[in-house]
Amino acid sequence: MTQENIQATEKLIAFIKDSPTAFHAVHTAAGMLEEAGFARLNECDAWDLAKGGKYYVTRNQSSILAFALPQDADSAFLLAASHTDSPTYKLKAESETDAFGKYVKLNVEGYGGMIASSWMDRPLSLAGRAVISDGGRVEAKLVKIDRDLVLIPNVAIHMNRNINSGYNFNPAVDLMPLFAAKEQKGALRRILAEELGTEETSILSADLYLYNRTPGTIWGADGEFYSTPRIDNLQCAYTTLEGFLDAVCAGECRMIPVWGSFDNEETGSATKQGAGSQFLFDTLERIADAFGFSLKQAFASSFMVSADNGHAKHPNHPEFSDGLNVPHMNEGVVVKANAAQKYTTDALSSAIFCEIRKRAGVLTQRFANRSDLAGGGTLGSIANTHVAMTTVDIGLAQLAMHSSYETGGTADTKYMIDAMKAFYRAKIAFSADGACELG
Repeated sequence: MTQENIQATEKLIAFIKDSPTAFHAVHTAAGMLEEAGFARLNECDAWDLAKGGKYYVTRNQSSILAFALPQDADSAFLLAASHTDSPTYKLKAESETDAFGKYVKLNVEGYGGMIASSWMDRPLSLAGRAVISDGGRVEAKLVKIDRDLVLIPNVAIHMNRNINSGYNFNPAVDLMPLFAAKEQKGALRRILAEELGTEETSILSADLYLYNRTPGTIWGADGEFYSTPRIDNLQCAYTTLEGFLDAVCAGECRMIPVWGSFDNEETGSATKQGAGSQFLFDTLERIADAFGFSLKQAFASSFMVSADNGHAKHPNHPEFSDGLNVPHMNEGVVVKANAAQKYTTDALSSAIFCEIRKRAGVLTQRFANRSDLAGGGTLGSIANTHVAMTTVDIGLAQLAMHSSYETGGTADTKYMIDAMKAFYRAKIAFSADGACELG
């Protein structure tokens, strides 16, 4: 494995470490954008956009869109979209619960479709946001308890002989984290107040989630693999952002470059901040209004990459993969297709993207589900119901998707960054329905 590949993946792991929740992923991405000279916009304000400007906007603190306005760019968009959220467990409003007068557990419920067993017997903590009252002002502040705080203990095999025979975990029984001894009941609010630097009485409410504290690592005989929480989908969020920033900061964009990452993909995207909301449409409409071009014509002339990881062929279970359309780790960007349009890829969008990636010398592979196994979808088709444009679904091959600790290929991080650098430098001119020229 090359040092360049390892360094790219080390930076990805650092990004993920700083992003234990969707709120933190947006905060971390915003920091990268501001370092590159992007100005923050507020949806509540009128926007004064200028040619040559670089901007970003957030919604709900958990979704983010960034765009640049090159001086001579065409009135059409090049857009990459990913998501900020990952399956986890969320604390309920009343969360501390007694365990037979000896311990304190936390009352949680599942967010998204996780591999439940992967959350057990490992160090966990809490992160998210809390809403603070300060006089007449109410403000949501991010919080991350940066220490091992809770754990979900398994039952010993001596007591549960079926644990290795397909045990069905009950989320209301088996997956309640152990938090404290009985004497510490009520400590959670105190810990939160200390983290936030405020009084307990000032905390009005909170959106708090479990996160896995196991550090990310690069491993394998030649460092060819890496493992960390939240590869799905922070690998795509990070790599598409790196490609976006590289092209924008080099001044080499010939269309209007847009980058976004949305919350709530794991629960269907149907929220005010999800890909099924008006967030993307509203932002692109403001750009069109500011410069007096037709948004409908812009959509017809634009191209979107929907970036979300795909399943690598499993070394122990190859039978779960399609016989031909199956990707492997460290073999490049995955183009994903589905006959039922759970993925947006069609012959035209696939061809356009693959021509662009050739310019960067990036490998691509194909993914389709085995025909008798139902697969998941992602945000591309959902976003297209609001911003209809030619779209391809891509990702990177990984193992153990929706585990609390996932695995990917070390070389693939740079493959995606390089592909997105080329993507944001491209010019796509649609001359007719089903025809375009690549510049």
